[in-house]
Amino acid sequence: MASDGAVCLVTGATGYIGGRLVPELLAAGFRVRCLARTPEKLRDQPWAQDVEIVRGDVTDAGSLAPAMAGVDVAYYLVHALTSGAGFEETDRRAATVFGDAARAAGIGRIVYLGGLTPAGVPERELSPHLRSRAEVGRILLESGVPTAVLRAAVIIGSGSASFEMLRYLTERLPVMVTPSWVSTRIQPIAVRDVLRLLVGAARLPREVNRTFDIGGPDIVTYRDMMQRYAKIAHLPHRLILPVPMLTPGLSSHWIGLITPVPRSLARPLAESLRYEVVCAEHDISRYVPDGPGQPFGLDKALELALQRVREARVTTRWSSASVPGVPSDPLPSDPDWAGGSLYTDVRVRAVDAPPDALWRVIEGIGGDHGWYSFPLAWAVRGWLDRLVGGVGLRRGRRDTDRLRVGDSLDFWRVEEIEPGRLLRLRAEMRLPGLAWLEMYAEPSGAGRSRYRQRALFHPRGLLGHAYWWSVWPFHSVVFGGMARNIARTAAAAASPEPARPTAAR
Repeated sequence: MASDGAVCLVTGATGYIGGRLVPELLAAGFRVRCLARTPEKLRDQPWAQDVEIVRGDVTDAGSLAPAMAGVDVAYYLVHALTSGAGFEETDRRAATVFGDAARAAGIGRIVYLGGLTPAGVPERELSPHLRSRAEVGRILLESGVPTAVLRAAVIIGSGSASFEMLRYLTERLPVMVTPSWVSTRIQPIAVRDVLRLLVGAARLPREVNRTFDIGGPDIVTYRDMMQRYAKIAHLPHRLILPVPMLTPGLSSHWIGLITPVPRSLARPLAESLRYEVVCAEHDISRYVPDGPGQPFGLDKALELALQRVREARVTTRWSSASVPGVPSDPLPSDPDWAGGSLYTDVRVRAVDAPPDALWRVIEGIGGDHGWYSFPLAWAVRGWLDRLVGGVGLRRGRRDTDRLRVGDSLDFWRVEEIEPGRLLRLRAEMRLPGLAWLEMYAEPSGAGRSRYRQRALFHPRGLLGHAYWWSVWPFHSVVFGGMARNIARTAAAAASPEPARPTAAR
């Protein structure tokens, strides 16, 4: 049993659950070490100075050995979250490598958050998503290290993929034709209860090596959840018409069109919702007792999640786990010869405002504020990206005013931020190459500033070159208009006189 002051290794700290678990472990008295393929993505986390961050990968035994040295409890919170071919093998290999490394390091416990599987359904008949989660749990249980596998169904919390699906479907469709899985029974759990149980699992007796079903007190259908969300959000009662012929594949397209959750993530979620997932036991309470009002009921969980969304206090989002590229990708600061061709589009504007006023506009870009030029062009590009399975524009922002490294921003990812000076975004849209957008706020004296904007594109193959030149004629409208409107908006915000609104979308 781990005691206060024990060292916990958290994998997946850049993800939705991992990013919330770290401060909970710190508050419980544990020391925390985070394993990340790109440690820089954790740099701006409010708890970054209170933890040790090491570079590593769960599929690389060489990087795990030093990361696990002196660790008492290891949290396994990573998945190859994709419906593409080969993800089950990736999950299988990663779990095996992690379990072997934990045993070799003498770690006292592994804690894994998996998916709740339906009773009586053979593992081979499960969806690939659930089947892989079950297999990972089994591999870790057989690793020789005492393991606690916590199996949850739908997690309700601000920013979770399940909550975002529920929220957008309910808010946008007063009348909806839905897949038949809206009538399937599920047992959702509040993210606060998930975190409480994850922290408590670190203190389980050493002899405990088993799975635990975790869920809230309510067993409902997805239809019930939508109606209860509508009531809590003060929306009219929703008319929901299930249609049996909507397969998981069609369902994922439907979810992708209505919600910010892209098809690649919606598909495994939709496949899982076909099954009735209800807890068969609540044995975890023998080791981690429920306090007053715990676990949270569905209505309370929905209220808390919605309140955090409305107050812009979403600490992590489902999109936190997206990976924009690999470490070998070139950086926009590299010379052309480092990775082949690098196309650029540079715009510079004088701004009648101090740098701090300009910076506020730059840091507030995207989401509800839009992109300050030709809204139709941005909207069309977002829709095209959704049609080919990309993330599209609707991911929005985690925070309406502040950004940090690793944040998703519509179909971009914050790759670098120097407060008051530089914001660099890496594109996560489907492209035949790599793309960045840089925005600078530079002082130019006498209370004025200069806005410098640089779009960069590193093409892959002939198609990449063709793509750049096909969109080049529109750059003056899109990027030129963007620079012009950002400068105007900053100047208007800094002006003491009332200003007329500009077309800032």
